[in-house]
Amino acid sequence: MSALTITPNGPLRGTIRVPGDKSITHRALLTSALAEGSATITGYCRGDDCLNTLRALQALGVAIEVETDTVRVWGKGLGGLTEPVLPLDCGNSGTGLRLLAGVLAGQPFFSILTGDDSLRRRPMGRIVNPLRMMGAAIQGRKGGELAPLAIQGGTLQGIEYRSPVPSAQIKSAVLFAGLFAQGETRFSEPAPSRDHTERMFRYLGIPLETDGCHVVLSGRPTYTAKDVSVPGDLSAAAFFIVGASLVPGSEVRIVNIGLNPARTGILDVLGEMGADIRIVNQREDAGEPVGDLVVRAAPLRGVTIEAADVPKMIDEFPIFCVAAALAEGRTVVTGAEELRVKETDRIHAMATEMTKLNVPIQETPDGFVLDGGAVVKGGTCTSHGDHRVAMALAITALTGDAPTTILDTDCIATSFPNFHDNLLELLTISL
Repeated sequence: MSALTITPNGPLRGTIRVPGDKSITHRALLTSALAEGSATITGYCRGDDCLNTLRALQALGVAIEVETDTVRVWGKGLGGLTEPVLPLDCGNSGTGLRLLAGVLAGQPFFSILTGDDSLRRRPMGRIVNPLRMMGAAIQGRKGGELAPLAIQGGTLQGIEYRSPVPSAQIKSAVLFAGLFAQGETRFSEPAPSRDHTERMFRYLGIPLETDGCHVVLSGRPTYTAKDVSVPGDLSAAAFFIVGASLVPGSEVRIVNIGLNPARTGILDVLGEMGADIRIVNQREDAGEPVGDLVVRAAPLRGVTIEAADVPKMIDEFPIFCVAAALAEGRTVVTGAEELRVKETDRIHAMATEMTKLNVPIQETPDGFVLDGGAVVKGGTCTSHGDHRVAMALAITALTGDAPTTILDTDCIATSFPNFHDNLLELLTISL
């Protein structure tokens, strides 16, 4: 088990580039593998989550050449995947497993999807049910509620499915299965979730219609591979955005960041809190809005977050807790019960670990209440095996009165292998 010790060391200053967007990387790999022809994916996320999806595709017969900053994928077309010899290990990635399940549901062969201890505890019934409705035979623990999932794919039929919760992973699993289905696949959800899959499909010329919370996909399209440039991951950038906002004297520029409106909830909320964030050099790449972020330290104030706000910042709640801890006034979060079924129970994990650092946070069933203005104390805490919890605690430690040691930090590599290097680079520049 690895550990990371963070010593408060003055302002964050400089320019950095964060890993490619995890969500877009998964989708670029999958759509390229199912396309006709070859594509180069530039700026892909080299975290373990995306590498596990890449290896799964290789095990399904897809030729992939990996370089430092690029991946070349030779597409097999919708009917070209081959039956894997061994179970496909998705590691810690819920996105990888759920999207692959959608692809494998339409294959005329048997496959098994599994992952680490954390992933095998996460709910899978939410994607298993619609895939079964489309015609796939799927078995798993607790009736298919938990991985490993054994999938006997085959001929699928388009369905009309209403998701009980807004979820890009449920939507994407159904849409990927819909590529192989006869007829139309219609998906709706109670509130808009991330639309990376829809944007990627449109970029590649896959016919689909969108209207708010509704998506309609015509099955069995043929499409040609196109090169994809993956922007930096806003969820990864969020740690440095909050760090630069909180540590006096900081000024950080983060280049080439994805600014998909379904992902920018954290920027909206931090702006409401008083953060000094400017977006410059805006443009569009592979169907996604992109820009650079310039962040300067500024006093923050507490806010109220309700259920409607949650989907647009679902991955950023651990680092949002840190912003709330140092803000003036009270922050209240409700309607965020989905955080309890992420890589860990993030509500409980953050409440437990922030309390160790003298942050007055009160856990609630669907969120938390936090009285800001905390005087952060150094100490020892643990990541609970969750990469976002680990990095959020590291940023908290920058504001402490003494060094803080975070235990079990190997998990950071699932999304941001160079996190500590980037942090040290900004701190070194500030000396």
